[in-house]
Amino acid sequence: MGPQVEQVSEDRALPERADVVVIGGGIIGVSSALYLAEKGLSVALCEKGQIAGEQSSRNWGWCRATHRDLRELELSLESLKLWREIDAKLGIETGFRQCGILYAADDAKSLADHEDWLARARRLVGREGIDSRIVSADETASLMRGASRRFAGGIYTPSDGRAEPQHAAPAIANALRRRGVKVLTPCAARGIETAGGAVSGVVTEYGLIRCASVVVAGGAWTRLFAGSLGIDVPQLMVRSSVMRTAPVAGGPEVSACNQDMGYRKRLDGGYTLANAFHSYHDITPDSFRLFAKFLPAFKSQFGSIKLGIGARFFEELRRPRRWPLDRPTVFETVRTLDPAPVASFNDAALAEFRAIFPALAKTPVAQSWAGYIDVTPDAVPVISGVERLRGAFIATGFSGHGFGIGPGAGKLMADIVANDTPLVDPRAFRLSRFFDGTKIELDGGF
Repeated sequence: MGPQVEQVSEDRALPERADVVVIGGGIIGVSSALYLAEKGLSVALCEKGQIAGEQSSRNWGWCRATHRDLRELELSLESLKLWREIDAKLGIETGFRQCGILYAADDAKSLADHEDWLARARRLVGREGIDSRIVSADETASLMRGASRRFAGGIYTPSDGRAEPQHAAPAIANALRRRGVKVLTPCAARGIETAGGAVSGVVTEYGLIRCASVVVAGGAWTRLFAGSLGIDVPQLMVRSSVMRTAPVAGGPEVSACNQDMGYRKRLDGGYTLANAFHSYHDITPDSFRLFAKFLPAFKSQFGSIKLGIGARFFEELRRPRRWPLDRPTVFETVRTLDPAPVASFNDAALAEFRAIFPALAKTPVAQSWAGYIDVTPDAVPVISGVERLRGAFIATGFSGHGFGIGPGAGKLMADIVANDTPLVDPRAFRLSRFFDGTKIELDGGF
């Protein structure tokens, strides 16, 4: 079972009309709704389960610019600016703290990789644009207070931060309600009605909301939902396993990782831990349909992604890809994706944490969980309009980066919907890049 998420009051009373309907109540959906509402647009948000019930509450809680794919770097920097102001602006507590993030280098090769990324990042945004720096073995030791292992050095970004995934999106959703935004839960969107090649409404399990625009921010569900409209979103899911310890005195405040483990100090005094670069892909029919597009990613990540086939393959094989909108759908029968964690991944991360921090070795694990991450072939998100359907917009495929860049992605999505000057150049995030002959490339960021 996933972590306990801050509650948002249920509401199923539909408005007759809204300027924009946002589908999905994760960090991307609530952030999109926030910045759309700030533009004076009327917004309704539909979430089939609970706000942040899936990956938005199950991630590490890192908010970083360090080691972003360079196509995401400027958006990540803008998002960090928004994280720093959002609590005071909305009168909420997301748990955001500017604690700094460290990537510790296990050896000289890893340190050279960090140096290469930093040089490329500075060429893009300038030395003043990012405060990341290479740190020595001694400074790495001081940042990883209590570490028994000596690292070769690392890359450290003081302006990076952390927030609490179980609180952030619900806190924003509750603030939206206070501002008059309709946050509808549990309220599954079944499909979209169109007229003259444009969006005219969203059909929910409780009825129709008329609108001119819709933002589909459904995380792992986006490909299925968009596919029912004839919109091809090349996206697969990987299962990420995470755990948290009980509160403990002492220990490092700076969030950090090496090749085997990552950790974050929580507001409750415990640590969120995960296997840094290992995940599990449940093979499904889409794995074969999208094999050619994902082949570069599989080659790049060979050895870090474990593949397996099980019940999920047959569940999705039997699942209809189109459906009538006047009958219950899978979005109502499966309110929350709640996969089991991969015990071997968590065990390895915990062993590494205890080996590095022997003083914390007896700290018990309070809970383990997993979540499905929506990934694209190039590990860069889609934040884009849909060319074939006017008024339709997609925000998905955040590839494990969505929580940290959530506010920035939501603001960029709002700019695109409103046809305003975008927060950053959105070209790298266009859906059409997967179909217009653009070469699929992975940046090599972590």
